[in-house]
Amino acid sequence: MTVSLDNHNLLENRSLTKREKLNPMARRALAAGTVGTLIEWYDYGLYGAASALIIGPLFFSELSGSAGVLAAFATFAVGFFIRPLGGLVMAHFGDRYGRKPVLIATIVLMGAATVLMGLLPTFGQIGIWAPILLVVLRMLQGAGAGAELAGAMTMVAENPPNSRRSYLTSIPNRIPARALFIALLAYLAVSSLPEADMLGWGWRIPFLASGVLFVVALYIRHRLEETPEFVQAKEKSLEEASKHKVPLVQLLRTHPREVIFGALSGSTHNGNFYVLTAFSVTYLTTQVGMTKTESLAAMATASLCACLSAPIMGNIADRIGARKMYAFSGAALAVLAFPLFAALNTGNMLVICAAMGACSIIVFGCGAGGQGAFLANLFPTEYRFSGIAITRELNAMAVAGPTPFIATALVAALHGAPWLVAGYLVLCGVVTLVSVLAVKDRYGKAGKD
Repeated sequence: MTVSLDNHNLLENRSLTKREKLNPMARRALAAGTVGTLIEWYDYGLYGAASALIIGPLFFSELSGSAGVLAAFATFAVGFFIRPLGGLVMAHFGDRYGRKPVLIATIVLMGAATVLMGLLPTFGQIGIWAPILLVVLRMLQGAGAGAELAGAMTMVAENPPNSRRSYLTSIPNRIPARALFIALLAYLAVSSLPEADMLGWGWRIPFLASGVLFVVALYIRHRLEETPEFVQAKEKSLEEASKHKVPLVQLLRTHPREVIFGALSGSTHNGNFYVLTAFSVTYLTTQVGMTKTESLAAMATASLCACLSAPIMGNIADRIGARKMYAFSGAALAVLAFPLFAALNTGNMLVICAAMGACSIIVFGCGAGGQGAFLANLFPTEYRFSGIAITRELNAMAVAGPTPFIATALVAALHGAPWLVAGYLVLCGVVTLVSVLAVKDRYGKAGKD
C-alpha cells in the first residue's frame, strides 16, 4: 500500500512546480528509501509508544508511578544519545564506499534489535538484567537509526531531478510520522486485550511482527543501485583524493558553520514531534484525565496529519525555497506552542485532535518539507551523507531523545501545569528560525534559496 501510494504521487504529472518524471533508478531509490525507512522507524516508533504505557510497568516495576515513567523515558533517550555515533560511523562508510551497503547494514542492525526486544524477559522474570538488556538493545536500535534516515534522504536527494529535491526528500522525511501511526495502530489493537494479557504477551506481538517486515525491506534494499552523484564523484577520483582523510574531519574543517547551524536547525522538528507523540500520551492520561485509548487515538491523529502534510509542503518548498519553508516551521511553533497546550487542557477530544493535527500539519509538515533539501544543499556530494547524519543526529541527541523526559520533569515542576513545556517549544522554534536564517546553502541546484 505504501509503495503504490508513493509511486502514484511520484508519477503524477501536475505540480506547483515544473514536474519532471523520475527515471527508473530514481523511482527504485525512492521506493527503497521509503519502504526501508518506514519499517525501521516502525521499529523505533514501537518503542516510543511502548515507553509511555508498557516499559515502566514491565521493566521498572520496582519504581513508583512517576519514577517509572521517567525511567522509561530515560531508556527512550538512550537510543538518541547513541545515534550520533552510529550515524557518523555509518556515514563515514557511506561517503567512502557508497550509500547502498550502509543502508543494508542499518536495516539488519535495527531489525535484529527490535525482534530481540519482543523476546526480552521482564524485570519480574530476571530482575535487573531486564532493564540492562533493554538498554543494550535500545542502543543497537539507535546505532542503526542514526544513519537510516540521513542515508535515505541522501540517496533520494542525489537522484534527479534536482528541481524536485524538497518534494522527494520530504517523502522519506515524513516516514517517522507514518511509522509511528502504524505502530500506534498495532498498540491500539493489543490494547483491547485484558490488561493481564497485554502486559503478559500481547505487547510482544508488534515487536515480533517487525521480523517479517524486516525481510521485505532487506530484499528491496538489496536491489538498490548507487546514486548518480556518488558514482560521478567516484569517477572524478574525489574518493581517491581523500583516500587518507576521514570525511567527517574534512567536513568539520571545511564546513563548520554549516554543521553548527544545520544541527541547531532541527530543534523545531524534533521538539514538536516528540512532544506530540511520546510525551502527549502520558500527559493526556495522567494530567488531563483521558483514557489510554483516547490518548493513543489523539496521538495517531497527529501522526497521520504529519505524514500526509509533508509531501504537500515539500511541493510548495520546491517553489518558494526549502530554506524559507524550514524557517517558517520554527516561527510557527513559537506561535502555536501555548495555544496547543491550552487546547490539550480542555479535555475535549475533538478540540485536542484538531489542535494536535493542526500543529502537525503546520509545524511538522513544513519542517519535513524543507529539512531534507535544506540539509542536502548545505554540503558537497563527497561529504553529504556525513553532513546530513551529523546535523540530524546531534540535534536528535540534544533535543529529540531528552524531550519526553524534559517535558515530564517540567510538568512535575509546576505540579501538573504544562506552561514550562510550552515555553520549551517556543525556545525550540526560535532556535530553528535563527539557525536557518544564519546560513545559506552553497550547493543547492533547485529552489529559490
